[in-house]
Amino acid sequence: MKKKTTLARKGILAGGNWIVDQVKMIDVWPQPEQLANIHNQYEGTGGAPYNVLIDLAKLGARFPLMAAGLVGKDALGRRVFQDCRAHKINTKHLGSTDRAPTSYTDVMTEIKGGRRTFFHMRGANALWKGDDLDFTQIKARIFHLGYLLLLDQLDKPDRKHGTKAAALLAAAQAAGIKTSVDVVSEDSDRFKEIVAPALKHVDYCILNEIEAGKITGFRIRAEDGSLNTVYLRHAAGALLQMGAQELVVIHFPEGALARTRKGEDYWQPSLQIPAKKIAGAAGAGDAFCAGVLYGIHEGWEIQRCLRLGVCAAAASLMAATCTEGMRPLEEALAFSKKFKFRPSPEPEE
Repeated sequence: MKKKTTLARKGILAGGNWIVDQVKMIDVWPQPEQLANIHNQYEGTGGAPYNVLIDLAKLGARFPLMAAGLVGKDALGRRVFQDCRAHKINTKHLGSTDRAPTSYTDVMTEIKGGRRTFFHMRGANALWKGDDLDFTQIKARIFHLGYLLLLDQLDKPDRKHGTKAAALLAAAQAAGIKTSVDVVSEDSDRFKEIVAPALKHVDYCILNEIEAGKITGFRIRAEDGSLNTVYLRHAAGALLQMGAQELVVIHFPEGALARTRKGEDYWQPSLQIPAKKIAGAAGAGDAFCAGVLYGIHEGWEIQRCLRLGVCAAAASLMAATCTEGMRPLEEALAFSKKFKFRPSPEPEE
């Protein structure tokens, strides 16, 4: 019965961090008290729901896109609402407050190689509890929540579920909505404390190899930076053991690994984008996530979902801001013909 309820639903509701990125393209990351030159500056989307929904809209999603979260009653907040209207994203559950400004991030992006450093203002996101969401009245098929570890109210403890985020995800599942989460990459020991409780109420866990390693304790990168595919697979299995119910997808610069509850593994190499075409890596993870969620919503096979994910990520790399580079579905998929795939990260048996 629950399966029929889920299939009858349509659309993706994305909630969490709504951020406006102020991207500065710099020549070099400076030492303390030294100068770096800003060559260009851009304003763009930031945060899991904002990036994912705009990417889905640009991919040409024909299903409803719904926003949930909180912005400030200020110029940046008005920009967010205007952006959503322009991309036909429903803002019924996107609130505004005068208690805090709209969240923003100064993104310092090195022109050579696209390496980024972030200076973040939490703003209104720190106030959002998600308690305005009545999932019994929301017709979405998937609820995507992100970023865990960067939502102050939802990262708080909950007596029954472990965290407030876990309770929110449980409420969505109880109403027949599939759930998905993403995590912020931070240098801390909070991952197990905050992310683990949420995994028990997650259908699709989509994160990068750094986050997967922090949660599970596996060192996925060797000292020389190479990918340890044995530990990568162990981490995917551990995330399922910790509660992820249907699918774990771990993405990384070399590609992605998906593992199902049945223990099936799917590997997908990323595209080799020439360095001169890479404008910035900001938003590539959310672009990958948007591609995978697009396919999941449409009932695609997992391998096809992953292929769209890496193509969407490739499109994102070609612009300095998180979502400017996204293309319509067929154009994004066409990158797989224009550029070569990297050698497969799949280990030889």
